[in-house]
Amino acid sequence: MTNAKNNEILNILLASPRGFCAGVERAVEIVKKTIDKFGAPIYVRHEIVHNKYVVNELKNLGTVFVNELSEISDVTRPVIFSAHGVAKEVVELAKFKNLFYIDATCPLVSKVHREAEQLHKQGFFILLIGHENHPEVIGTMGQLKNGSIDLIQTKHDASSYDFDLSKKYAYITQTTLSVDDTKEIIDILKNRVPNIKGPIKEDICYATTNRQNAVKQIANRCDLFLIIGSPNSSNSQRLVEVAKNNGCKNSLLLHPDILFPQDKIMQSKTIGLSSGASAPEVLIQETINKIKLIRKIHIEEIISTEENVSFKLPSSLQ
Repeated sequence: MTNAKNNEILNILLASPRGFCAGVERAVEIVKKTIDKFGAPIYVRHEIVHNKYVVNELKNLGTVFVNELSEISDVTRPVIFSAHGVAKEVVELAKFKNLFYIDATCPLVSKVHREAEQLHKQGFFILLIGHENHPEVIGTMGQLKNGSIDLIQTKHDASSYDFDLSKKYAYITQTTLSVDDTKEIIDILKNRVPNIKGPIKEDICYATTNRQNAVKQIANRCDLFLIIGSPNSSNSQRLVEVAKNNGCKNSLLLHPDILFPQDKIMQSKTIGLSSGASAPEVLIQETINKIKLIRKIHIEEIISTEENVSFKLPSSLQ
């Protein structure tokens, strides 16, 4: 890393698009509109999106976050399923308990759920490329009965998977994966089973792809790359990896539980700045204001593509 003098201007390359995607905007809006319509408290199963700032803001409005439906103390209140989606058994339990629930699952995750069901009906055994224990993966695997779907996490998993050649195979993917890593895994699967069936349109969502491409475009110009997002946010973690793999080894995830990297910022001439799809723009502006306290800055926004995607709210809130 280059040493910079205190009075030297720090160039900030601001990646765009960044931050909230349409699925996150919709999920947060669903929570706020539910509170407006039905009053507080309301319940949300799991974090609505993976960001502490957003979760705390919604708690202050009267949202109670629970891990399981059994933790809901007032079953007369609305309950919302998070943007990551839920297993079918969760929906069935909500119906059994006669809960009024609103599904905030991102429509692009719902697309993967429908794919899984359709492929299963067509007689395919399904391989899901994703990360174990991520809520989206739990929800997607939970669309099918046990023994109908297996998880592939790594290239090693793909290389060593024990295929039963009497079965037809298909693959689907988590929506927030690294585009490059996922392509490598898919290539291994296709090499081993040339007739494996993939999605008609790829499952990694537009926002994940666009944010990764924006970071790729500027990473090799940066001494330091800061990605704003939560440690449990898959798409934010992937952005750090993408920055490292595309020319900026000194890349890190910036969140409230780590020290602000003042020394690294002081030593840099150019830093990249982006945020995961569940991180609000206010966190980018807060970071820029913190940097302004210690350095003179020049901001250049690098726009790699424009986004104009939006998703409708559930009919119960329209």
